[in-house]
Amino acid sequence: MIRILVAEDQALVAQGLKMMMETDKELQVTGEAKNGKVAIALCEKQAFDIAVLDIRMPEVNGLEAARVIRNRWPHIKILMLTTFNDDEYAMEALRIGAHGYMLKDANAQTLIQSIKSCLAGGIQLQGEVAAKVVPRLLNAVKDQPQIDYRLTPRELDILKRIGEGRSNKEISVELALSVGTVKNHISQLLDKLNLRDRTQLAIFAIRKHFV
Repeated sequence: MIRILVAEDQALVAQGLKMMMETDKELQVTGEAKNGKVAIALCEKQAFDIAVLDIRMPEVNGLEAARVIRNRWPHIKILMLTTFNDDEYAMEALRIGAHGYMLKDANAQTLIQSIKSCLAGGIQLQGEVAAKVVPRLLNAVKDQPQIDYRLTPRELDILKRIGEGRSNKEISVELALSVGTVKNHISQLLDKLNLRDRTQLAIFAIRKHFV
């Protein structure tokens, strides 16, 4: 069972999200919060696999809650779910370490697939959001000098696929490696590049034109 925390200040929207998610028998909403403050408090008391957070909420908004959750409970995946197709929000969510940024107009199948992809280690950006964010990530490094990061060919193969949003399982199949070997290479990449997590690896791959 995948344990989901939903933080949404509109009761009807929260109820609708829960119904959509639980059409999949593997998913269960085990925590509901009306703002980021309550979401953080629930994380202190319960175990969750993923937190689905609205951005604009009273008291503590979704981005602030995501920052706290990522720092205190790094094993919890973060999926931002919002009505705002805003590249500034999306960029900030990625900087914090969110694993996905989806819009509330997504259908049940897309939402469920996004949750599972985040849990598998992928990065989920809804199409219209990605169309805004990816060019900004690429433009940010046009004038930066190239640096030799001393990555092996295998590490480069894996980094490229992380930047494309592949999960560990997908990478293992494509490169004919075990999932454990992929995880070991990812750990080495994090050490070499001085990055914190897979989300930062994906952003790095895009910014440095490995994708």
